[in-house]
Amino acid sequence: MAASTKNDRVGTVETRGIEPVPDTERHGHAGQMFWTWFAANISILGLPLGATLVAFRGLNIWQAALVAVVGSVGSFALVGALSLAGKKGGAPALTLSRAVFGQRGNHGPTLVTWLSRVGWETITTTTAAYALLALLNTLFGVGKGTVLTLVCLLVFILCTLLISGLGHATIMWINKWATVAFGVLNLVVMGFLVATVDWQKVLDAPAGQASAVVAGIGFIASGTGIGWANAGADYARYLPRSIPGGRLVRASAFGAGIPLVLLISLGSLLTAGDPSLATSADPVAAINAMLPSWMAVPYLIAAFGGLLMSNHLSTYSAGLTMITLGLRVPRAWAVCIDIVLMFLGGIYFMLIADDFYGPFSTFLTLLAVPISAWIGVIAVDMLRGREYDPSALMNTGRGSRYWYRGGFHLPAVTAWLTAIVAGLLFTTAATSADDVWFKGPLADSWLGVNGLGWLVAIVVGGALYALLGRRSPVTLTTPAADSAAADSPTLDEATR
Repeated sequence: MAASTKNDRVGTVETRGIEPVPDTERHGHAGQMFWTWFAANISILGLPLGATLVAFRGLNIWQAALVAVVGSVGSFALVGALSLAGKKGGAPALTLSRAVFGQRGNHGPTLVTWLSRVGWETITTTTAAYALLALLNTLFGVGKGTVLTLVCLLVFILCTLLISGLGHATIMWINKWATVAFGVLNLVVMGFLVATVDWQKVLDAPAGQASAVVAGIGFIASGTGIGWANAGADYARYLPRSIPGGRLVRASAFGAGIPLVLLISLGSLLTAGDPSLATSADPVAAINAMLPSWMAVPYLIAAFGGLLMSNHLSTYSAGLTMITLGLRVPRAWAVCIDIVLMFLGGIYFMLIADDFYGPFSTFLTLLAVPISAWIGVIAVDMLRGREYDPSALMNTGRGSRYWYRGGFHLPAVTAWLTAIVAGLLFTTAATSADDVWFKGPLADSWLGVNGLGWLVAIVVGGALYALLGRRSPVTLTTPAADSAAADSPTLDEATR
């Protein structure tokens, strides 16, 4: 495995793909995770999440704030805990997942993860293009049109490519300094938004039902940390093993929690007086209309920058996930392929689809279930003290230590699939009451009504894997398998 420390520098293209980072090339500190997850969550998409809590779930501001704290901080504490696998094994999350599910069995979770990343990227890109269109209209008076929409999509995508294409070191550097700049700008904008709040309506709003609070926590958790849980290791893999795990958990929880609690709470405040934000097809324009005209430019710049901070992280992880799936190209080229799909998705949302938040909420609801099932299995596997074999992770052939039976580790795969079915039993995915995409037979139960199908998936996945996989997969290895793994060509070698 060739050394690549010289390539993990700001401004240079990271040439390392999914192969584990050796101890001699580890560097950084726990604080990097604080800036990573702060950057991922300073976008204006937090405002519509808060708006939904009030408009559709009937919570008052105090309940919404509680939901924001528990849902966002709690879910990102989980992200931090799962990222410990990256520190331990030195590889991206879904590459490490090969050790749990088997080389072939891991394809299912990896494909779901990739779809999740592409979906988030499409949502972010669409919103950013709306922001850029509004900025051009404010500065130059130009109206929306097909050509200008395509140009705005391309501008944002090229900015994403510049950052995520360069790779890890550049991302870590930008996360800190750009987040400070855009974070301050967002605080200024938020200050003016607070001035538009109808405090009388806010304070007079009745409390929602306790079940709505539970449902709100589930909605926020699934829409924030759960969506990133399978990416934490991607950014922790360069960190030294000696960093205490508790520091990574706290850095992740507070790094994401601070901006999310502020944004979600503000979205709830705004919607208590005016529910239009929760139903707007163009959230950027809806928020812009609440501000003084002279604040439009700084607001739109803050919106564009915050969305870019989130998108480059998602795109970087998507590239690694595509390579884990078997795409035999260098990491930077995987990013390029990903942004083409992002562009096509943006075209659909902006020029074809009639509704923005309907598909958004439905997308979150459905993908949260298989991702949560993966979380349950991985969490139990980590609690067993999993050690990762770098050679076996990269050897996708029959001689791999992680080949198991036919490429599948049946206890993990069975637990994952069963957990998905269990979670979907309690899940409803719909854009409206009249447009139901999917409804499980137990969706009208207490768990289903409160949107906790994803939690069912975590519990069932973890419990079933704990039961089926009592014998540690590490004990299934043999010296012969170790020798075969060392002699077999790795995926990274095959792509050079």
